[in-house]
Amino acid sequence: MTFYVQTYPYRRMARRWAADQAPAHAHLDVNVRSEEDAYILSALVPGLKAEDLTIQVLDDVVRIEGEYKADEAEYLLNELPHGSFARTLRLPVSIEADQVEAEITDGVLTLRLPKAESARPKKIKVSMN
Repeated sequence: MTFYVQTYPYRRMARRWAADQAPAHAHLDVNVRSEEDAYILSALVPGLKAEDLTIQVLDDVVRIEGEYKADEAEYLLNELPHGSFARTLRLPVSIEADQVEAEITDGVLTLRLPKAESARPKKIKVSMN
């Protein structure tokens, strides 16, 4: 690890230079909210296109895989994500895999994951005699 010392008027400051650290692997942070008939998953995927992602749904498990391409330029500081990532989430109920919708808008991946019919609330009609 390298420390660079810079002299300012009336004080000195030591700063750790992050470029000497090992690069962090790419990861995928998500938000998931529940609606009555579906889960809505949002994830930041800046710079990725639809063909850069693989999304799989099986029962109550969602898996998102992708890769940020790294360029060969030499940087003093490189904090942008690079490398492959995979994120697997287990949801509370099964998902209708054939009805899942996915879109990327302004670097945000949004998945609409419809809950299985058996997991949705049922309204029961009450009859009077």
